[in-house]
Amino acid sequence: MYTVITENDESQWNDDTGILYHFPKRYAKYLEPGTQVVYYKGKLKNKAYSVSRLTDKPHYFGTAKIGKIYPDKESSKGDYFTVIEDFQIFESPILAKTEFGYFEQIPEARKTNYWRDGVRVIDKLIYETILGHLPKRKNFNSDVPSESELLNDLDFGLESSKEGEKKLRFVTYYERDSKLRRQAIAIHGTTCAACGFNFGKFYGEYAEGFVHVHHVMPVSEFGGSKSVNPETDLVPLCANCHSVVHRKKDKTLTVQELKQLIESASNKN
Repeated sequence: MYTVITENDESQWNDDTGILYHFPKRYAKYLEPGTQVVYYKGKLKNKAYSVSRLTDKPHYFGTAKIGKIYPDKESSKGDYFTVIEDFQIFESPILAKTEFGYFEQIPEARKTNYWRDGVRVIDKLIYETILGHLPKRKNFNSDVPSESELLNDLDFGLESSKEGEKKLRFVTYYERDSKLRRQAIAIHGTTCAACGFNFGKFYGEYAEGFVHVHHVMPVSEFGGSKSVNPETDLVPLCANCHSVVHRKKDKTLTVQELKQLIESASNKN
């Protein structure tokens, strides 16, 4: 399946370009894992966003693939979000309308409201035609797929990015991917998985969304670059629990061991 996904400059949806896409449940049938998508922005309405766009006109600005779908735990309407895989941002915009008309085929009955849909199904021909007008692609992450991979790679599942590659400064540190942190928080939330502490609930709006993200296997034990799955390899912890987990250099506690410590201490009190 091929679709166009809209990302507005101002929106009620918590989109994170190339990382997460937030959408209402009515679009779930169009955004299955493996779906190839083209990113779209409508006409500029607020000049403050002009510097962050490729053009003020309606345009396509990137391609990606839909990864795993998750229910939005904070939504009372059954909304969802998806992990975005293989995002490639265009170096120059592809205008939605050319001298020959629109790339997308607009049904006669939808001419007045077609562009209101945030997610629009297109066929492979339209998808390839849009990409055919792309003079050059700029890599968002590090791996640039071939054209055949971009068009035909339908490998389902959650994208695993790589972390832990050693870099030499004055000391050795371990490379981390901020994208994984944002995906992990979207998947698991911001409540500590060990003690249940939530910064936002305790401190209010100022601390909303803050939490540490812990690697189930410490990055220092990777032994090199390793694929990390934000759903299974990362977990949110409060600052205190995260510190206790790593308190001893020769042993990293598991979350379950940490829970047992908390329970044991609570029983003594």
